[in-house]
Amino acid sequence: MAENKNSSARIEANNRYNAKAYDRINVAVPKGRKDIIKAHAEKNGESVNGFVNRAINETMQRDGE
Repeated sequence: MAENKNSSARIEANNRYNAKAYDRINVAVPKGRKDIIKAHAEKNGESVNGFVNRAINETMQRDGE
């Protein structure tokens, strides 16, 4: 069995910080597209979250936002 490295207190503290520091956006993509996006992000040394944020930032900058 895998050992849990984080105590419940640590997890709760992380969740409180994340709730304060970040907004969440859920994105729905067509079936099968998630794996393609994940592979693309990993190929470029990014997480899916990092890739999505970069794509948003680059598009907004290009669009003059």
